[in-house]
Amino acid sequence: MLSAKTVAAARKRLLQMHFESGVGHIGGNLSALDALLVLFNEVLNDKDHFVLSKGHAAGALYIALWSIGKLHQEDLTMFHGDDTLFPGHPPASGIAGVAFATGSLGHGLSLAAGTAIALRLKCQEGRTFCFMSDGEWQEGSTWEALIFACHQKLETLTILVDHNNLQGFGSTDEVASMSPLWTKLQGFDIDVHVIDGHDLDAIRYALTHRSDRPRIIVLNTVKGHGVSFMSNQMAWHYLPLTLEQFQTAIEEIESI
Repeated sequence: MLSAKTVAAARKRLLQMHFESGVGHIGGNLSALDALLVLFNEVLNDKDHFVLSKGHAAGALYIALWSIGKLHQEDLTMFHGDDTLFPGHPPASGIAGVAFATGSLGHGLSLAAGTAIALRLKCQEGRTFCFMSDGEWQEGSTWEALIFACHQKLETLTILVDHNNLQGFGSTDEVASMSPLWTKLQGFDIDVHVIDGHDLDAIRYALTHRSDRPRIIVLNTVKGHGVSFMSNQMAWHYLPLTLEQFQTAIEEIESI
């Protein structure tokens, strides 16, 4: 079972990777990290499929793969470099278990729903998990994919929504409010769970809950979670870390 010590080590390695690469998107990676760590360490098996619709959380995906030994330290040093297999959004090929290049928000759920029905049509075992941002529910294609998934009763499909309330140009309420998102989702023929997206036990329970319908897990998260000066600050959608900020963040994580 995933321990708090492992989560802290993963959070530190994520910050180190972003700092050494000099790139941003740190806040949204930190909000996604806890759920991805539980998913990859405790839930996914070799027959399952994963789609990172929230492509700018690629850093958290790489750290989750690193935490289970699928990526190595030298791989992480190539993050966001030239000609790298580990860009800021997942690549179309080159990483085992990463089937799609994503990041044009609103497309991931369509890919995941297509994967789930393909497995059914081919009589193959395996579940499909799709990790999304809350902002991409402003995209029409997301709702079309949800309609399809419900109509086809894709019971092997689980959708996780990183509901941190912030996106590139402000809060989701300011840009195109649908708050609270889960009340809109509850109108569909799906199971909806709303949980604390940083509570490992709550994430664990929601991911292992069985259903005969598609499932959506709304993860109430905090952008920049685990680093106080980043917490709930939209600027960390973009900013890279200075050396002083990096050192302060690492010291804070180690002090807990």
